[in-house]
Formats: sequence, C-alpha cells, structure tokens
Amino acid sequence: MLILQQTASETVINSVGNYYNTFLEVLPRIALGILVIIVGVLIAKLVTNIYRKRILKKANDPLMARFLAQSIKIILTLIAILIALQVAGLSGVATGILTAAGGAAIVLGFAFQDIGKNFLAGIILAFNRPFNINDTIKVNDLFGKVKELNFRYMHIKTFDGKDIYVPNSDVLTKPVENYTADGFFRNDFVVGIGYEDDIEAAKKIIQTILDKNNYIVHDEDHENFAFEDELAASTVNLKVFFWVNTFDYRKSAIIVRGNIIREVKQQLEKEGFNLPADIKELKLYGNEKDIPLRVINEIQQLESDKLKS
Repeated sequence: MLILQQTASETVINSVGNYYNTFLEVLPRIALGILVIIVGVLIAKLVTNIYRKRILKKANDPLMARFLAQSIKIILTLIAILIALQVAGLSGVATGILTAAGGAAIVLGFAFQDIGKNFLAGIILAFNRPFNINDTIKVNDLFGKVKELNFRYMHIKTFDGKDIYVPNSDVLTKPVENYTADGFFRNDFVVGIGYEDDIEAAKKIIQTILDKNNYIVHDEDHENFAFEDELAASTVNLKVFFWVNTFDYRKSAIIVRGNIIREVKQQLEKEGFNLPADIKELKLYGNEKDIPLRVINEIQQLESDKLKS
C-alpha cells in the first residue's frame, strides 16, 4: 500500500514537473505571441489613422471611406491574433478557433438574427446606397441629416437636435427619401383670394415675387409658377410652386418658404386683394326664430336710443 502511494505521488510530481518544464519551454513563444498581438493592434491603429487622415479628407464618398477604415482595423487585428497563435505554437488552437467560429456563426446567426441582418445590410449599404454623408433623408417618419454609417446602424441627426440610430436592415428594406440627391426640391404652399378678385392679376403678382427671389432656382429645368388649385367655400385657392437648392435644407426649404409666403401675403394686401377666412354658415332648427346675436344687438340698440333721448 505504501509503495502504491509513493508511486502515485511520484507520478503526480513527475507530471507537474513535465508540465512546468514544457511551460518554461513554451513561455518565450507565448510571450512572443502576446508581443505580436500588441504590435499587430498598434499597427492596425496606425494604418487606420493614416488612412483616415490622408484618405478621408480627399474621399468623394466619406461614408464608404469610414466604413472601410473600420473594416481594415478589424481585419488587421484578426490577422495579428492568428499570427500570434502560430508563433506561440498554437496552430491547432488557431484552427480550432476558426472551426468553432464557423459553427458559432451558424448558431449565433439563428440566435441573433437581427444583429446578423443589420451587419449584412451595413455591408450592402456601404457599397450600394441611395445617400451620402450630410444628405437630408427620410426613412419612415425619421427625417434628418446622415452623419455616420456603422456595421449595425445609421446615425441620423434630426433638425430639432435628436440623434437617432436606425438599424441598417430598416434602411435597406424600407423606402428612403433623399431630399439632396441632386440638390433640388420643389416646395409649395396655398394662398386664397376672394371670389371677387382678379385671378390673373394675383398670379402675375405672385410670379413677379418668384422671379425676383434670388434664393430659389431659376433655370429651364425648374419652373416656378402659380395656378388655380381649388374653388373653396369662401376663397379661390392658388397653389404656388417653386424650386429650392436643398444642400442646406433647413434654409432653403423652411426659411425661404416662410419668406415667400410673407411677401406674397403682404403684396396681395397692398394691391387690394381680399384674403378672406373660411365662412361659417349657422342654421337654426326647431322653433327658434332668431339667434342670440340678434337679440343682443337689439338690446344694445334700445340702450343707445335711451341715451340719445
């Protein structure tokens, strides 16, 4: 029994000694592998920074350039890790990691379908998309400027200061309205004049205002005009169309529109045109012979007659 205990103790001691000796032999290679990872990460950061400083400033497509910068950093880091495993003598581990990564990708693909969809959608949008950085777009009810495209989401800055991050899958599968793709956007508003007013004279006044405005587009392809739109209950409604440059959407589509509305209103009033409000019709039902307003007026008239007498 004593001999068996000694044999077991010697076996454990020998095993520990062998592992220790093996560890000492492998330790320099492990340290070298760690050094390779550190150097690889630093190189990845250096290359990415150089790319951003020199390429991003000259890039015609900043969103694509930023997306590629992120991809370069991730790819270089992964290559550094695989090289480090090879240097440390853990090539089998590297192979196992790649194999496990493939299997894990399938499992995680089912578990995290939304993340996978957004990632793939981000790759597709990086190479084929209907917008660029600082473009004014609308996705569903979200309206603002594009600030960034990431692997999982797109960053939109709304005009009221909100930062909204839209999943890439929504951007890819839902309609995207781009207001600055070609730099032109047609704006409009309605102005109502009285039935007794001269329609052609009102249209000429509006046309003169549009022709003299330097903030709207004037060329052969973009016509600015007004036309009869509707015979409403109390007004003849004229609809005014004009084109603006939308690279600065807030100024062109909002401020310019307000200025033109104000100028049209002031000029029509100056020329003697009526701008009536909606007329409301009151109907009496039942046994009522008059409305209270008439009664009040009669009382006021009686009081006025008493004062005169």
